[in-house]
Amino acid sequence: MTTRLDHAFASIDAANAQDPNLEDGTPANLLYGQRMTAEQQRLFPDASDPLRIACRGQHIERWTLPRDAYPMDRAGYLQWRQEQGRRHADRIAGIMQQAGYDDADIDAARRMLTKQGLKRDPEVQALEDVICFTFIRWYLGDFMAEQPDEKMPRIIEKTARKMSAEGRARALSEFDMPDAFAQYFRD
Repeated sequence: MTTRLDHAFASIDAANAQDPNLEDGTPANLLYGQRMTAEQQRLFPDASDPLRIACRGQHIERWTLPRDAYPMDRAGYLQWRQEQGRRHADRIAGIMQQAGYDDADIDAARRMLTKQGLKRDPEVQALEDVICFTFIRWYLGDFMAEQPDEKMPRIIEKTARKMSAEGRARALSEFDMPDAFAQYFRD
């Protein structure tokens, strides 16, 4: 029997399977969603359905609004990121409605995807911790290769600052970080 969660995941995966960008032969956003789910299951195995769905749908159809559609400066990046969050939240809300979720669950996922209540709402913070773990585990190495060395401490500091104290402590225990980066994860 297919559950509402199964239906939502299948819809998210079907959308992300259309990503023309491939990573290891798999549509990049499909792979990202699966990695997000794997991290969520490790970090928050008892997560609510809205959190599970927000993790899986964090980058739903992200390629449809390319970064270069906005000015290539800090302000343009922040506008692009905010618009992506709004678009992801709207798309996930539609998928959840079709799967039979009520307004309260849909609103919870929307808050998570638009980062409303970061550092105050435990589920919004849980999503952010999952995002950071996914980034560190799967994307940091390639990202570092593309960035000038002098930018990396600031990037690592920003990543650590987004995480909960529990998330930072767990990252220190799970990842082998050089001291120059580990300092940002210590309280």
